[in-house]
Amino acid sequence: MRVRARVEGTVQGVGFRPYVYRLAGELGCSGHVFNDARGVVVEVEAESAEVERFLARLPAEAPPLARVERVVTEPVPATGASGFTIVESAAGGEPSALVSPDTATCAECLEELFDPTDRRYRYPFVNCTNCGPRFTIVRGVPYDRQLTTMAGFRMCAACQAEYDDPADRRFHAEPNACPACGPRVRLLGTDTADAVRAAAEALQAGAILAVKGLGGYHLACRADDERAVAVLRGRKHREDKPFALMAPNLVAARGLVELGTEEETLLVARERPIVLARRRRGARVASAVAPRSPDLGVMLPYSPLHHLLLADVGMPLVLTSGNVSDEPIAYRDEDAVGQLAGIADGFLVHDRPIQTRTDDSVVRAVAGRSLMLRRSRGYVPAGIDLPVAAQRHVLACGAELKNTFCLAKGMRAWVGHHIGDLSNYETLRSFTEGVEHFERLFAVAPEVVAHDLHPDYLSTRFALEHDGVELVGVQHHHAHLAACLAEHGQTGPAVGAIYDGTGYGTDGTVWGGELLRGGLDSFERVGALHPVRMPGGEAAIRQPWRMACAWLVAADAAPPPTLRDRSGWDQVAELARTGVASPLTTSVGRLFDAVAALCGVRDEVNYEGQAAIELEAACDPAEKGAYPLGPDLDARELVGAVVADLGHGVEVGVVAARFHNALAAATAEACMRAGEGSVVLAGGVFANRRLLERTRALLERSGLRVLVPERLPPGDGGISYGQAAVAAARTR
Repeated sequence: MRVRARVEGTVQGVGFRPYVYRLAGELGCSGHVFNDARGVVVEVEAESAEVERFLARLPAEAPPLARVERVVTEPVPATGASGFTIVESAAGGEPSALVSPDTATCAECLEELFDPTDRRYRYPFVNCTNCGPRFTIVRGVPYDRQLTTMAGFRMCAACQAEYDDPADRRFHAEPNACPACGPRVRLLGTDTADAVRAAAEALQAGAILAVKGLGGYHLACRADDERAVAVLRGRKHREDKPFALMAPNLVAARGLVELGTEEETLLVARERPIVLARRRRGARVASAVAPRSPDLGVMLPYSPLHHLLLADVGMPLVLTSGNVSDEPIAYRDEDAVGQLAGIADGFLVHDRPIQTRTDDSVVRAVAGRSLMLRRSRGYVPAGIDLPVAAQRHVLACGAELKNTFCLAKGMRAWVGHHIGDLSNYETLRSFTEGVEHFERLFAVAPEVVAHDLHPDYLSTRFALEHDGVELVGVQHHHAHLAACLAEHGQTGPAVGAIYDGTGYGTDGTVWGGELLRGGLDSFERVGALHPVRMPGGEAAIRQPWRMACAWLVAADAAPPPTLRDRSGWDQVAELARTGVASPLTTSVGRLFDAVAALCGVRDEVNYEGQAAIELEAACDPAEKGAYPLGPDLDARELVGAVVADLGHGVEVGVVAARFHNALAAATAEACMRAGEGSVVLAGGVFANRRLLERTRALLERSGLRVLVPERLPPGDGGISYGQAAVAAARTR
């Protein structure tokens, strides 16, 4: 009996062919296996009982990085040939094989890395079929060495022998290499034989280094060195936004932050994201690492180079994106040296090219679940199913801030890596290069292009430049609702509380505190935060005191002395009263800004969401009270109560907590009154742990099903997937 099996899913670059080879040998089956553009093809021949056992075990015992989605079999004529072989990959056909994300170094490779008797001792590029670079080195499919950035490195005899040996875990490991034949690391400007150790010594002495990682360059310095961290902030022009930290191991991470079970699980997962957790009292971290934040973002080493560097330094490091603020992370060597020369004291580089720049992912634990804040390295380009098939190829262009793009065909969507804010040429180039790369990888030729309604977004302009396609405009907050529904396999209807900073409304105003009822194909707006003016337009986003002024004008309340005497207050108040250069907004994000400014927490911001983040951090965890705020979400009385409390000397922590409690209760009541059994909580404001936990608990207590983004961010990083889901539903 001979059967051909087509295996689809994440089955390339994960050791699947050698696994099939060993399984066939164990069961005495003959035949062959090969990669093609769609996945893996197996032909197996034996007695019918052995073939059936083979097919039963094939998906069940797959390698740890594999994800078998479908096995389709058909009988073929027996050949009587003996033996089982791995044959050369088949060329041609439409690519649909799933590319694996980059994966943290496995335990077996780490053991070799630190074994003085091993030939890969201290080799910064050790990997095998169970770990190492994938997405960041892939140039095309099928996933073979010649279609990766390892193509320029010819394996030595020893590595080739491993690659050819079915009993070796490096059997057909495409990035296989060793010190004799693979990439090499250098500390620029030196001729040291051990560049990593020399870099560690420089870091210990207080230097700032640019370090080339998997998806781009990082800037590193000692996390406990006040001077070094302050200098890094000044050179990078990053005034307040927290820096990420890399700890040598889990024990060291526990010394920095308080870790529950969920945080530890996230930290040691093969994706190795940055995990936000509560700063441990007494943690040896420079105050400039995360000013005014009770949390720290911590990750563990995920590449051999990082493991060596952290082990040699012997202490946590700041490891922040290698860029100047507002620019994308540097990933090409020549660009990195040019862009970072004024920041870094030295460069730890290597000669393995990076195909796709990819930032670190960021997550936090909320009520025992993970909440994705930035989805990139370790998670991309894993596909996410759609609940409605895209009958034509779809490109969704995403939003302006925290941009991602999404491609879709059939039941599959691929959300791209984090691009960032589309505010300059370099970021836009990163966006367009990423779209083109994904189109090649997954054979998507867009026939439908989805975009935000905002006419001035660069992502919208990019969409409108496409000729010969059907354009689908998707309202910003509808995309948030749709993204969460689709991620959970739902099409609606549901009611959604969609809270963020800015989104172009169907009426031309600035939305951001919306209650929507609907599904993938359509929605209706059933409620919103009471609208107020944004004095000076975008200036009000950068200067929260302007929003405080607008809300006080709306509430007919007197400003506290700290704001009343501010230069320009009277002029801004006049803008709010007259509406001149002051668009209306229903933004909950701007309400957070206003309350933060009233409390004296933050008058001006240096990064998006700063005022809201610091207001959440200021909350008194013991406070149970709440300000008046009904399900109509008219916050004028709330603002008046905030001013009154502050005038009577109530602590800022109490005021901040009462504000959060009020918004959670009002949101829950409004959703309950909307009359749907399912509720979506989405939008960037719901990255706020306190607000999300309280709102969710109130809704679940009432018996409603609550859907929250999990595999994608609640903020604009998930917009493109929502646009793709809407486009698929509307173009059926």
